[in-house]
Amino acid sequence: MSEQPKFEVEEVESVEAPAKARVDDASPRETFERKRDYLEGFLSQKPAADPQAGEGGALQAAIVDALKEIYDPEIPVNIYDLGLIYGVEVTEDGHAVVTMTLTTPHCPVAESMPAEVELRVGSVPGVGHAEVNLVWDPAWDPSKMTDEAKLELGML
Repeated sequence: MSEQPKFEVEEVESVEAPAKARVDDASPRETFERKRDYLEGFLSQKPAADPQAGEGGALQAAIVDALKEIYDPEIPVNIYDLGLIYGVEVTEDGHAVVTMTLTTPHCPVAESMPAEVELRVGSVPGVGHAEVNLVWDPAWDPSKMTDEAKLELGML
């Protein structure tokens, strides 16, 4: 068993106040001359516009990331890597159209999956309106899966 450390307490009547900071001269001194600002040109540049909409835009990438969070209930792979998403189009005003399919027309989530996709895409910041088009042509087949999905399912 270790002993508790002991502390000494000293009582004092008062404490001397610390010295206040003083500014003797508000004007700049002659010894401080302004050096050339090497960052001036760099800092005055405007950032290049990052396309929000269209192919390869930031908004499209955010939508794809959201789609990668939705998993097929029967297959432990997200619907994007599974190849169920055929296209993601985004207009300048934030209208997103997702074209997708399901593994089979008799899929148990045939009614709920498009609604979930629409809800998830619509919740991405910057999306004003989301629309999901469910198509059956071309039919889905395992060749549409990414290599990561095939590896996850032991198909590689």
